[in-house]
Amino acid sequence: MQILKIGDRGAEVALLQTGLDRAGYPLRRDGIFGSATDRALRAFQRSRRLPADGIFGPRTEAALAPWLRGYAIHTIAAGDTLWRIAGRYGSSLLALETANPALDPFDLRIGQRIVVPFSFPAVPTDIPWSTALSEYAIDGLHRRYPFLRREAIGHSAGTMPLHALTFGEGPRQVLFTAAHHANEWITAPVLMKYAEERLSAWAAGEEEAEELFFRSTVTMVPVVNPDGVDLVTGAYPSGERYEQAQAIAARWPTIPFPSGWKANLVGTDLNLQYPAGWEEARRIKFAQGYTMPAPRDYVGTAPLSAPESAALADFTRRLDPALVLALHTQGELIFWKFGDLEPEGSAALAERFAAVSGYALGDVPYESAFAGYKDWFIQDFGRPGFTIEAGRGENPRPISQFDAIYAACRGILTAAALG
Repeated sequence: MQILKIGDRGAEVALLQTGLDRAGYPLRRDGIFGSATDRALRAFQRSRRLPADGIFGPRTEAALAPWLRGYAIHTIAAGDTLWRIAGRYGSSLLALETANPALDPFDLRIGQRIVVPFSFPAVPTDIPWSTALSEYAIDGLHRRYPFLRREAIGHSAGTMPLHALTFGEGPRQVLFTAAHHANEWITAPVLMKYAEERLSAWAAGEEEAEELFFRSTVTMVPVVNPDGVDLVTGAYPSGERYEQAQAIAARWPTIPFPSGWKANLVGTDLNLQYPAGWEEARRIKFAQGYTMPAPRDYVGTAPLSAPESAALADFTRRLDPALVLALHTQGELIFWKFGDLEPEGSAALAERFAAVSGYALGDVPYESAFAGYKDWFIQDFGRPGFTIEAGRGENPRPISQFDAIYAACRGILTAAALG
């Protein structure tokens, strides 16, 4: 995270407020570093014997980290039992046993270090997303649920890692993706919350979760465009790269910056990057004036020229999934075809998605019908690919819409996983 102080604003301030609130210093998570946040931070610093300067820097971040990632590391002492440890941290025996599968509760050894999950979710869904939040939430989920697999599949234009998470042991492999567009960042916590919900249900032995785990293997890339998300939510640090993005935005004064930004850090629209009618997408977007890097709709210099889209395409080929699904935010619509291509089973699944979500089936307008991720998957793999446009209204969707968006998408994700 960046160094934060009074007067700062943005997603990382909201994340700081979340950590302080979880640690027992109640705060409104509004992303504004005002006097209340300053007082809470100084009080936290004093409690940890740190200089109470009201500046959130590396030492304070390290001290607050357990409440940002959602777990603590406890060193077994004389007289410890799992029951006592759970009570001390407000955890549970199930959480301790899940996070430490090799632990023998009847043979705790002094000096042994164990993971202790806290009672709150690892994935907050009431603050804007950011790369720092992704890192903490992914770490928190992985440590709480060691059977969750994680890997880096590539990097962004700003050299941020692109993370993939996998759970389940079944033969049906599916791939879910989100936050292709920067100002559609609200789709990232949709996938992250779904992962946490399914992992928790599996650990608790719930029947629906067991069916999913034994029938399917679910892989997700929650943030395809991490740099762009940070630009939109105010988490990207000032400096040369930020100024370059500002310079790109200045050429397009009718597109508000940063809220109108969809592209990656260097101005390439990642969902116009795939070799599925890319030349036609280029013709259409050039005719609309997007002939150079822009906050949106610039197709890039060639298909898969952006590192994010190239990494996702390579990962998709390696995974060879039965289905892909991309979450976007525009109109509560479900798209399942690419031109005249409609893989077997696509229409039936699309109808099921509509039934469980209340979203409508849609036909992509011609000017947006080429070079998308699901278009390329349908064309090259001949299997079902879907774009889900969640929510209504102007992007970026406010976090207040999250619960409604998640309620609609949850059933779609389960139906996609089970087939």
